[in-house]
Amino acid sequence: MTTDTLSRVAQVIEARKTADPTESYVASLFHKGLNKILEKVGEESVETILAAKDCANGASKDELIYETADLWFHSLVMLAALGEKPESVLQELERRFGLSGLEEKAARGNN
Repeated sequence: MTTDTLSRVAQVIEARKTADPTESYVASLFHKGLNKILEKVGEESVETILAAKDCANGASKDELIYETADLWFHSLVMLAALGEKPESVLQELERRFGLSGLEEKAARGNN
C-alpha cells in the first residue's frame, strides 16, 4: 500500500460528491453539509482515542486500525468539502522532515 491509496480514495469521494444521497454515504454527508462532516470527524476522533486506550489495556489492535481508517476516511471527506486534496497534507508532512518537532511548533507560535 502506498500514498496512492489516499489519492484513490479521494477520487472516489470527489466522484460521489454529487451522487444521489440515498445511494451513497459520501453523497449523503455532502448533502447534509459541512457541519455534519465535521461532526463525523469529531465522532471518529473520539472512537479512535477510545480504541487506542482499549488497545493500551490489552485489547486487540484490530479495533484501533478500524477506527483510524474511519478517521482518515472522514478527514478526507472534510478536506474534499473544503476543496483540498490529501496531497496538500502529504506535502505539509514532507515539509516537516528534517525539522525538530519542537522547532516546527515554535515557528507556528504555539507554546
